[in-house]
Amino acid sequence: MPVALLVAIGFVAGRARWIRAEATKDLSNLVFVVLTPALMFRTMGTVHVEQLDFRPLAAYFVAVAILFAATLLLQGFNRRAAVLALAATFSNTVMIGISLIGLAYGADGLVILLTLVSLHALVLLTASTVLLELAVAREAAGQAGQRHLLRTVLGAVRNAVIHPVPLPIIAGLLFAQTGWVIPEAIDKPLQWLGNAFGPLALLLVGVTLAGSGVGAQLRGAFGVSLVKNLLMPALVALLGTLFGLSGLPLLVMVVTAALPIGANVFLFSQRYAVAEELVTASVMVSNALALLTLPLVMLLAGRL
Repeated sequence: MPVALLVAIGFVAGRARWIRAEATKDLSNLVFVVLTPALMFRTMGTVHVEQLDFRPLAAYFVAVAILFAATLLLQGFNRRAAVLALAATFSNTVMIGISLIGLAYGADGLVILLTLVSLHALVLLTASTVLLELAVAREAAGQAGQRHLLRTVLGAVRNAVIHPVPLPIIAGLLFAQTGWVIPEAIDKPLQWLGNAFGPLALLLVGVTLAGSGVGAQLRGAFGVSLVKNLLMPALVALLGTLFGLSGLPLLVMVVTAALPIGANVFLFSQRYAVAEELVTASVMVSNALALLTLPLVMLLAGRL
């Protein structure tokens, strides 16, 4: 409900033209270039690799890989396919997941979720960035007519690493391994910037929605949302069972997979100027459907 309310406020602000369409791109850049790095670096800056239990994550990320690859195969290797693959697999683990899992499954469930959260953005956003940069390079090579394949790949990898999302994740993870602590004078501004990320990103979803509307994209958005909200957790449950998982770890992974699409997908669609209306509608529809699908998945997953 808080997520839906923030999107609704952004929608009203867009309809009332308090935030004009011309300003949306600048606000999106602010979120992507300033707020996102602060959130990512501060989050990853406390993660110690040796303390992570990777076993419950295997089913989750294998499911992600299967859905991601299937989307690319069906849609073709291009920017649109990469963004839709991210939408089908990227859960709102922070804004919704932490509060939901903590409330439903207590501290033990929260520990399992935070292990996933520490890798969720690192794996999905970095992989998506690499694929998107490769797609951009491939399109540019096609337009230019000739470009050496090795140069294309190296350029894509460079652009993927020197990027507002993967770079602070990698830097934060490396910083955490030193055992140092971020000085309070630096940590506090990072915390403030990180706290501003979620609300502003969701408000931007609403503003963009006001300018585009769901109607024309409703069918596509409904399909993407069903894949994310139902197919993804079903696949995690199947793979988790095959991998011998049970109890709370499997339950938390399945419920996390059923969370609605995260706002980061919307930012990626804007960053790469592709499928913006469809992704915006999908985020809204996915969050609305989650009011029904999440309780259903939690009920069924509790019987595993």
